[in-house]
Amino acid sequence: MQYSKEEVIQYIQEEDIKFVRLAFCNIFGKQKNISIMADELPRAFAHGIAIDASAIAGFGDEAHSDLLLHPETDTLTILPWRPEHGRVVRMFCSISYPDGTPFPYDTRSLLKTAIQTAHATGIQFSFGAEMEFYLFELDSSGQPTKIPYDTAAYMDIAPEDKCENIRREICLTLEQMGIYPESSHHEEGPGQNEIDFRYSDALTSADHTLTFQTIVKTIAQRNGLFADFSPKPLPHQPGNGFHINISAKTKQNTDVMSHMIAGILEHIAEMTIFFNPTPASYLRFGTQKAPRYITWSSENRSQLIRIPAAIGDYRRAELRSPDPTTNPYLAFALLIYAGLEGIQKQSILPPATNLNLFTAEPEQLIACQRLPQTLQEAALLAANSPFLAAHLPYAIIQAYYQLSKNI
Repeated sequence: MQYSKEEVIQYIQEEDIKFVRLAFCNIFGKQKNISIMADELPRAFAHGIAIDASAIAGFGDEAHSDLLLHPETDTLTILPWRPEHGRVVRMFCSISYPDGTPFPYDTRSLLKTAIQTAHATGIQFSFGAEMEFYLFELDSSGQPTKIPYDTAAYMDIAPEDKCENIRREICLTLEQMGIYPESSHHEEGPGQNEIDFRYSDALTSADHTLTFQTIVKTIAQRNGLFADFSPKPLPHQPGNGFHINISAKTKQNTDVMSHMIAGILEHIAEMTIFFNPTPASYLRFGTQKAPRYITWSSENRSQLIRIPAAIGDYRRAELRSPDPTTNPYLAFALLIYAGLEGIQKQSILPPATNLNLFTAEPEQLIACQRLPQTLQEAALLAANSPFLAAHLPYAIIQAYYQLSKNI
């Protein structure tokens, strides 16, 4: 919802708000924040709040370390798990240099630019998120273990599904923060869960994705558990996926789905490091519904992109390779650019691969191009990509490339 700065300040005063968290994330999608007292909010709106960029991964070094956070009023939300007295709100921020120049490595602003580029051509992209996570027990010192909270399987019910009440608490908290969950269930792994929330515009969906992880981790901790979003928490169990649902609409309401998918397929290999930025990310590929090949099909869950059975506003393409370690702002921005290119070029979608790629014979897979199989391979493709060079700052591409060198 759109609020003026004056309305936000009035709300802060009337609702006994004492603390304001100014949130942003580093280039790798790790959420950060600084908490200011409510009385400091007018200064934050007028001038910004200074942070030390040299202490944030990918933001620079000590030579140019001052950055300013500028809270965005339409992202205002109460943090419902904080005390009722002396309440806490959060706002996402844009980032600038002290002279007012936008900070080029602010990935949220990079997504805004991608959205504006698409809007200028008359195309609006929408995104929905499906994110999986494990719940593990804590040890006697409060540290995470690898002991799953239950041994339930896919869509089991209580009492086998011990996570049911925690998912309920997460869903209710999401609603309190203006995020509307559509469904929740136990996933295939022991202690593994999935909660899907309603699709929306790209920026809102990316904000919700970061907020979702914060809520899940907070509710899990309150229940004496640890929420693990890593790609492959247990070696012989399903990994955690971050399935991204994408749709595009034109002003003329023409069907551009096939062109959008074709554009994404064309660039997916070079974009993979931004969807799968850890070595463990590549341990998922080719097992337990995580794709290995650059293919598409309708409904088929062994494919990289599938088109679920849905009609009207719910018709979309589902990208199944990303995992929860991705930076959603970068991921959504790149998908917009790739999809937009496909639409503008009217790229032709290759034939569907109507095979179960997990059980297919080797000779059936010869013609299928693979996703990168390691972080190093993905990094090399990204470093040599003209597509990425055209849409991302060089320093961000280099920072992700260095991930593979530091392992």
